[in-house]
Amino acid sequence: MAYDENNIFAKILRGEIPCTKLYEDEYALAFPDIRPQAPTHVLVIPKGKYISIADFGAKASPAEMTGFFRAVSLVAKQLGVEDTGYRLICNAGPDSLQEVPHFHAHILGGRALGHLLVPG
Repeated sequence: MAYDENNIFAKILRGEIPCTKLYEDEYALAFPDIRPQAPTHVLVIPKGKYISIADFGAKASPAEMTGFFRAVSLVAKQLGVEDTGYRLICNAGPDSLQEVPHFHAHILGGRALGHLLVPG
């Protein structure tokens, strides 16, 4: 699958769609999720053109990988969930219901989140 230059995160990175920037550096951008699932729900996206975590793992440089995951850690600390705990979710592919074909991580926290998966 080729990277979709018109996905919403690509448009946000190009400045075509505004977002509330909570963190930005040369590797990543963080902003609140528009449909929060917890009191704290922030997305962290890499600035490179990666479809999924598999694509990111296969193609990103070591500096991009380190920079992205360092940004995730810094954002969690900035949000005040580092000590109380948070969940990091990276959906990949249709079975995970990945909605945007641009690799991203969800940071969720601000309350006890319960079990990871509901039996079903």
